[in-house]
Amino acid sequence: MNNQPSLRIGWASADITPERPAVLGGMPWARATTGVMDPLTATALALDTTDPETNVSESVIFVGCDLRGMRDELRDAVRAHLAGMLPELDPTCVVLNATHTHNAPPLGAFGIELDGMSEDEYVTFAAPRIAAAIAEAWHKRAPGGIGFGLGQAVVGRNRLIAYTHATSKMYGDTHAEHFSHVEGYEDHSVNVLCTWNQDRELTGMVVNVAAPSQVSRGTTLLSADYWHDTREALRRTLGPNLFVLPQCSAAGDQDTNVLWDKAADERMLRLAGRNRREEIAARLSQAITTILPIIEQEIDWTPVLAHDVQTVKLPRRMLHDEDLAKALADARPHRETYRKMMAGLEANPALRNDPEWLKKATRAFWNARRGETVRQRFELQQTDPTFPVEVHAVRLGDLAIVTNPFELFLDYGIRIKAHSPASQTFVVQLAGGGPAGYLPTERSVAGGAYGAVPASTNIGPEGGEKLVEWSVDAIRRLFGLEGE
Repeated sequence: MNNQPSLRIGWASADITPERPAVLGGMPWARATTGVMDPLTATALALDTTDPETNVSESVIFVGCDLRGMRDELRDAVRAHLAGMLPELDPTCVVLNATHTHNAPPLGAFGIELDGMSEDEYVTFAAPRIAAAIAEAWHKRAPGGIGFGLGQAVVGRNRLIAYTHATSKMYGDTHAEHFSHVEGYEDHSVNVLCTWNQDRELTGMVVNVAAPSQVSRGTTLLSADYWHDTREALRRTLGPNLFVLPQCSAAGDQDTNVLWDKAADERMLRLAGRNRREEIAARLSQAITTILPIIEQEIDWTPVLAHDVQTVKLPRRMLHDEDLAKALADARPHRETYRKMMAGLEANPALRNDPEWLKKATRAFWNARRGETVRQRFELQQTDPTFPVEVHAVRLGDLAIVTNPFELFLDYGIRIKAHSPASQTFVVQLAGGGPAGYLPTERSVAGGAYGAVPASTNIGPEGGEKLVEWSVDAIRRLFGLEGE
């Protein structure tokens, strides 16, 4: 064991809940926050090894954040703070991901100046806190071991509903006459990476599931959503000091909504005496505690740690004249509605305080802006047909972790897992930077649901294939299988 690289592990967390009112994105209208349902947390896991023979070190730090997305601005600000706090650390070894709660920053643009913390102000607020958690985890590193395993729990379900006339719709009505089928597959995997100290005491876990955290969306309260309930449930069972780092796997076409069996599902919640968030937490807690004794049978105290980070240029989704024409036509009535409402606001500033007026005005702006987004992308593809993204691949013993910044449709994640040579592979979306948009499959593009239309995407199926290829090739390189 003394001739093997020793693993050192450190954990820390930070509260990143805005300290004053903010404006929430995540819905097609603005919501001014009215309070806090539960805190937003950034959880950091620092891992490093040093080979005793070569004295070569390898490090990676995962940071799971209760945020709607992980933008380049926040990532870069965190890394800039770290450059001063930990000059010995390569900032690109830090991998930040968002859980995709719709009740947290980043905030988005809504065409009206609203009271509350702006996106830039939130970056200024959150970046030093996240950096401090990373530094704390780094300084707390101590010898330990890791173990990993796979459980199952129904958390996310496919949200794209297909109809007999060859179209699909996000959150489509399954009671409609022309309902045909659910468009895609579902992934109910619960991927778990656990850490122990030298006394074999459980110190923390990474939990990776294919579901954004959006049960409480639409409210005006800041919330970590079901991840808050899940942390609480796990700590009640496994100890109050347990660190839980959340990751969202490929889930561009999955979320926590129940689109069929609604009455049966609601009845079961009533009989169980739980709300949906509590039910998800119970399912995850049960899945994790069931496999934990199995995982503990094979703790690796000297795992190989290898990390590759690249900026990969993926081909843009090439838009055609008819794509632009349709997007602009769809946006035109919303742009006119927004213009009239802003004229009304100028005449009557008190309208700003009317929630219904605010919802209608910001929704009109949001829909109008989608047309302008397509125009910008159409023009940009003429001069730059590629879209650069930061992607990470990590080997930790027989485990592989790969990241991407998209709302990645499930088929791509399944393909990466299927082709990976690792014993188990975690796919992490909304990681590394962004915003990057949805990355849909060909069948979803053909169906025309929300996440597959030009306004929702920078990258199309061709780029999805390239992302899968890079991910699998990167894992193979880390496992020494390049060229085989």
